[in-house]
Amino acid sequence: MNTRNGIGMTSQRTRLRMIERLREQGIEDEAVLAAMFEVPRHLFVDEALASRAYDDVSLPINFNQTISRPYIVARMIEVLRAGKPLNRVLEIGTGCGYQAAVLAQVAKEVYTVERVQPLYERARRQLRDMKLRNVSARHADGGIGLPEAAPFDGIIMAAAAPTLPGVLREQLAVGGRMALPLGTQEQWLHRVERDAGGFRETRLEPVKFVPLLTGKA
Repeated sequence: MNTRNGIGMTSQRTRLRMIERLREQGIEDEAVLAAMFEVPRHLFVDEALASRAYDDVSLPINFNQTISRPYIVARMIEVLRAGKPLNRVLEIGTGCGYQAAVLAQVAKEVYTVERVQPLYERARRQLRDMKLRNVSARHADGGIGLPEAAPFDGIIMAAAAPTLPGVLREQLAVGGRMALPLGTQEQWLHRVERDAGGFRETRLEPVKFVPLLTGKA
């Protein structure tokens, strides 16, 4: 525990370096940068990896899952915001809960679903300990979204589907946006926007995510 507290004491300087690196990598949304600074990433990784928490790398969180590198988290949330406030957001793939915690800084309500029960329970505890009262975590199959809480003005997915899941698309509010990786061997980050006339999909940049799996585990 002392190691973790020690990292926490020095993490402000470390986090500032992370923010400067994100700026250099092209992240421009000041609200996203502030949110990334606010959330202590080292609390979401195993203690043995905590010294690498602010490096721009993905790290294992067990059950063949990873915590995405800071750039990807910031980039996807920047795409989701598009410079506008977020009200109700759905995150597919809670993982360790880090991205949900960052989203909680920039959205009024965050719903996050995780199919792997031990990951869900650990993330829920961490989010509760951080007193993030605008986050609702569910143990559920993210492949079907969360229809009871729809529509969402933002949907973000932390796993790659071969193609855009129609069930998620239908849970997007008019005027809303999605940020998600699509593809199998070759994955790309996509932005999906919905307006009164329908959907518009834009391919942005290559990414690498674990595949989207269905069902609860």
